[in-house]
Amino acid sequence: MPGMDDPPVIRLPDPCLVVLVGPAGSGKSTFAARHFAPHEVLSSDAYRERIGGDAADQRTTRPAFAALHAALRRRLAARRLTVVDATSVTHRARSALLRDANAAGIPAVAIVLDLPADLVRARNAGRPRVVPEDAVRAQLAHLERSQDGAGLRGEGFSAVIRLRVPGAVEAVRVERVASAEPWRADG
Repeated sequence: MPGMDDPPVIRLPDPCLVVLVGPAGSGKSTFAARHFAPHEVLSSDAYRERIGGDAADQRTTRPAFAALHAALRRRLAARRLTVVDATSVTHRARSALLRDANAAGIPAVAIVLDLPADLVRARNAGRPRVVPEDAVRAQLAHLERSQDGAGLRGEGFSAVIRLRVPGAVEAVRVERVASAEPWRADG
């Protein structure tokens, strides 16, 4: 399919940690809902909503992510496939997730929704909860920087799948491959 770096089938080891990477408006939550069961998805917005009553309340970000990481560690310790639905556009955000996966011996896969900036901004503007334009612009810049050099693969992800066009995001299928072996980032 034109514009796709990877085949239209994503094969995930099960269990694994799936980190959805992309700015607000890129379709991470839609992708998660399409391909994963609700109990498999840990959403930063859902944790903000639970803790502060409002998914947009950035003042609850720290406690929301503390709760998300606690749930993530429990799920990974139980060897359950888990999807983190957050922007994860910064190295710092991803490294915390990778530490949790590595500690549990679970591979981490990044699925990057790297759609054109104009499309992301338009989608964000049409959402019920619009993220401020300057925040989206910063997220887009972080995403671009994360793909320089060794990029995400160099951070320790066992696989990085980059989807660059809307058709690729909509056409891709996700399959699970049983994985009984513990995984280590360095081996």
